[in-house]
Amino acid sequence: MQREVPQMRERMMVAPSHCPPGHPACREAVGRIVYVERVDPDGDGDAHFVIRDPQGITLPGLTAIDVRAGLRPQPLPGPGDLISAAGPVQTGSYGQSQIHALELDVAE
Repeated sequence: MQREVPQMRERMMVAPSHCPPGHPACREAVGRIVYVERVDPDGDGDAHFVIRDPQGITLPGLTAIDVRAGLRPQPLPGPGDLISAAGPVQTGSYGQSQIHALELDVAE
């Protein structure tokens, strides 16, 4: 009998986000939120999430996601919620690698 891997079980509970075809810098990530920046200091209305993610784009085991105002979910999910995101990896304001979300899905 084969055991189900916890990360795979989590991935099945939220719609997967996908990179657009032919976008070489695009990455996909799925994980539970550990931090939310609800109010962006620069005032452009975007939201930032940090998720537990085995691939760890930002740090080992963690991926930061920048979500523009037009893609920002309402209501905003919080710590413990499961999300998926896809978009190009860009450098954030603190020099960190992060996904700039082109697609974002939140588990219901």
